Amino acid sequence: MKKDVVVLVGSLREQSYARKIAKNAIDMFSDEFYAEIVEIRDLPLYDADYDDINNINKPLPESYVQFRKKIKDAAGVLFVTSENNRTIPACLKNAVDVASKPKGDVAWTNTPVAVISHSVGAMGGYSANKNLRLALSYFTMPTVQQPEVFLGHSPELLDESGKFNNEATFNFVKKYIEQFEKLIKDNPKD
Repeated sequence: MKKDVVVLVGSLREQSYARKIAKNAIDMFSDEFYAEIVEIRDLPLYDADYDDINNINKPLPESYVQFRKKIKDAAGVLFVTSENNRTIPACLKNAVDVASKPKGDVAWTNTPVAVISHSVGAMGGYSANKNLRLALSYFTMPTVQQPEVFLGHSPELLDESGKFNNEATFNFVKKYIEQFEKLIKDNPKD
């Protein structure tokens, strides 16, 4: 049976570089894994009232229930994110927050994680990568530490069809996905 990997993209734009990079990474997983993008666009902003069973005015959104279940059921989560104003995009931080509640039932617990960041500039989303890792460090989550993936000048790394256009980038990201697969195998959630 294949291990499910949730891929969270830190950009809502359909033709974003982050989404194109995520699709490249998905294609690199071995046959032992099934990786897919789980959309975060329809998650309402996190509000603790949703998790308060005594608050009948704000029922728990079904999108929260489904998202949390996807994270809990996943063998691992791959984040692929751009950098917005030197940090992670709001939609991605919201997804982290939604899966972090309710207290005592955190979806992230023991979920292996990997992070790929990019930017159109030279730094490759360094700040977004570090900020996301900081947010995730609160939870018990095995994480690929090395290599770190900061893809600078991301538009120049992709061809017209959205595929990596050079062997060095392809091989680097492929090696990272292999490291992530090993982390997942070494840290089963069951």
